[in-house]
Amino acid sequence: MSGFSAEWLSLREPIDHRSRNQALQTKVLHYLAQVNTVDPRSVHITDLGSGTGSNLRALAPHLSSLQYWTLVDYDQTLLHVARSTLLAWADSEIDMPAIESLDAHSMSVKPLSILKQNKTIIVKFKRIDLLNDYPTILNEPTDLITAAAFFDLVAEPWLIKFCAFLTKPLYTVLTYDGIEKWSPPEIIDAEILKEFHQHQRTDKGFGGALGPAAAKCLQSLLHDQHFTTICAPSPWILDHQDRTLIQQLTMGTAQAIREMHAIPLAKVNQWEQSRMQASRCEIGHIDIFAHNI
Repeated sequence: MSGFSAEWLSLREPIDHRSRNQALQTKVLHYLAQVNTVDPRSVHITDLGSGTGSNLRALAPHLSSLQYWTLVDYDQTLLHVARSTLLAWADSEIDMPAIESLDAHSMSVKPLSILKQNKTIIVKFKRIDLLNDYPTILNEPTDLITAAAFFDLVAEPWLIKFCAFLTKPLYTVLTYDGIEKWSPPEIIDAEILKEFHQHQRTDKGFGGALGPAAAKCLQSLLHDQHFTTICAPSPWILDHQDRTLIQQLTMGTAQAIREMHAIPLAKVNQWEQSRMQASRCEIGHIDIFAHNI
């Protein structure tokens, strides 16, 4: 799977957290409070494509006082960064030698137990190739499967198999939906966006990616598997306070367009220079919660 740098993930984390649809998140929390969990005294969550653990940091403060998380990523470097970032984020580390032996053969990073806001959070880190080995993770006991900014990277054939295999509730946030609005608007924006969508559909490690079609495809496939699904918008709204992210987003988009070789470089460069100074932009995303109860 195509990787993302820890620096980029760190830059986007505050915006990701504020952009999550809070009404839908409340529904997820209410669901977890009502259902019979793996252990009535705790909650177990498995996070796919976990990166540096942003999903955990967003959700954990709202969950029960005892939490078990499994962070799954193919990039072992990101898993190590996740561990160190969680340690820095925590109020304190708990000395719990017993967790050292939990599935030690399948873990590439030492497990972690921390306290945050009087909540005990026990974290396992697993390096898994989700292209082929997702059944290994989906078969494990858990109360909720989570993911963030993940499903727009996968191909439809993979997603069909994933949804057919899925039996547990799924809460995925910040799936790119293809909507972009820049201020002030420019005539070339539509041409740039069309070509960017073509780049989004290139292979990201799972075959030709769904890109902006991912959310609708995921919802349809889950419905076919008799899941109840709820979708809600979670757009990034970026303004002058988010200047660094706007600039990085602009440079990343321009580089993606250059790789497609469809728009003259001069036009791409001109768009890039203009958008580096944009006063505002909106990048559309969708959050989805699916359960079969």
